[in-house]
Parts: sequence; C-alpha cells; structure tokens
Amino acid sequence: MIKHLALIMDGNRRWAKTQGFLNVASGHEEGSKTIERVVEFALAHGIKFVSLYTWSLENFNRPEYEKRFLFEMLERKADGFIEKFVKQDVRICFRGDAGFFPKNLIPVIKRLEDETRECKTLELNFLFCYGAQQEIVAAARELARKTKAGVLDPEGIDDHTIRQELWMAGTPDPDLIIRTGGKTRLSNFLLYQSAYSEIYFLDCFWPELTEQHLDKCVKKFETAQQNFGR
Repeated sequence: MIKHLALIMDGNRRWAKTQGFLNVASGHEEGSKTIERVVEFALAHGIKFVSLYTWSLENFNRPEYEKRFLFEMLERKADGFIEKFVKQDVRICFRGDAGFFPKNLIPVIKRLEDETRECKTLELNFLFCYGAQQEIVAAARELARKTKAGVLDPEGIDDHTIRQELWMAGTPDPDLIIRTGGKTRLSNFLLYQSAYSEIYFLDCFWPELTEQHLDKCVKKFETAQQNFGR
C-alpha cells in the first residue's frame, strides 16, 4: 500500500512546443490540471501524502517571462485551490528554502497553508524553491549550530535528528517516485528520503499524465519485492 507518492513534474515546456504554443509557459497552465488529477487519484486510492517537485532552486535560472508566468499563475489559482482542496479535505504544505520564496507570493503561500491546515485526508506538498542537496546542507548547518551551542551532543546525531532538520520533516519517505518527461534522473529531488523508494520513469510529458498511467505505476509497485536489503 502506498502511503506517500512523489512526482517530478517534467515536460511542461516540451509539451507546449509539441502543441505548437509560441509561449512554452503555456505548458505550465495545462500541467496545473494534472495536479488536480493526481490529487483525485490519491484520494481515490487512500494515499495520505503527495509531494510535487514544483520549483527547484535551479529553476531560478529560467527566463524572466517564464518565472513571472508561473508565479502569477500560482497567485491566480490560489483561491480555486483553497476552495477545491478544502472540500476534498486536502492540506497544502510548501516545502523548501523559505528564504527564496518570492516576496509577493509569501502571503499567497501563507493563505494556502492556513486555510487548509485542518484538512486531514491528504497532505499535498509543493516542493517549492527546493533542492535536495541544499536541504541536506541546511540540516547539517543547523545541527552544527546546535552542537556548537552545546544543545546537541555530536554522538547523538543519528538518522532521526537529521530528519528533524530537513525541510520535509514530519513527512514519511516516498514509497514511489514517478518522473514524467522521459528523463531518467532524480534532478536533486528528495535524495535523502529516496533511499528505498521505487522510482519509475515515464516517457509521457507531465500534462499528458493520466489516471491510467498512475494506476499502472501503482500496480507495478504493489508487485515489486520490498526487502530493504534483507
């Protein structure tokens, strides 16, 4: 049974090009519909956590018009997300380096999180301004500060104490990671948490991801042998 499904949403821009859109950012608009399909799938299958690689720290190197389009899209869709997800009992969480959150989006992010805080059926994590290597570095720095201050004994540092300092603290490791877009790499996504995750790579672009794709991945996961090194 899958408790946590994580997805790398790759292929929005390439999908837009295949559809003949002059503005490749239009793929992100179509891709937002896939998010709703994934949420509906998770709810139907009793999945408690969904994590979406929404915006990496490396994505800040993209063209200004694309960044502006994406951030404005989040602002524009916020109220609709709140209305829909509250009805579905879905809690929204943003995970990443809050120091990089665009200032105009901070009130939007706070509203999305506050308005859905009491929802309990599904936790939907938007990994935003996120990078797994940076997450681990940030955790190491915090542990070093606590050690230096005498709050933490270096001998007491273990997997549990590290996890407490990660941006994904409180969320179980993903059972299954799915990446769309045909690329076969994790691209700095949940590196610490993916040690025992099943990882499936799909050739379809993110806007093309269907319930059938997800169902096939889940069934494949359920038949995979999970021995965790034993």
